[in-house]
Amino acid sequence: MNLIESIAEYERATEAFLRSVSKLSDSDLDQAKPGGWNARQVIHHVADSEAQSYARLRRLIAEPGTMIQGYDEAAWGENPTLGYAERPIKSSLDVFTSVRAASLEILQRISEDQLNNSGVHSESGEYTIRTWLETYIKHPLEHAEQISREPH
Repeated sequence: MNLIESIAEYERATEAFLRSVSKLSDSDLDQAKPGGWNARQVIHHVADSEAQSYARLRRLIAEPGTMIQGYDEAAWGENPTLGYAERPIKSSLDVFTSVRAASLEILQRISEDQLNNSGVHSESGEYTIRTWLETYIKHPLEHAEQISREPH
């Protein structure tokens, strides 16, 4: 897939996630879903993941060769202070929407060659902008599907 097609897929993934969330009722947010988390927890996770993605993309562009730090998603999800299980979703949806829009603007400015800019991910090794883009196209789509599934 070329850069233009990938950018279009990135934008469609954003829309698909938001569409899935918009179909949820308040009572849907706290029903258990396959994979262990309910929709509320998934929404907070996706927002936090996008916040990480925001910094990662910019580091890969401005600081090729940089270290890309992983994080323990499960620990974040279970941390009572982060409140994935009970916090309202509005701020997380705002983060998701804003970060995706800001990253889309950056993606529209990069060149095909820059897709090869790389750093070293602390958990998975070499990590390019191409890898970043593939990851953040798939991630909200996977979670959109998860929150759309019937509860346990």
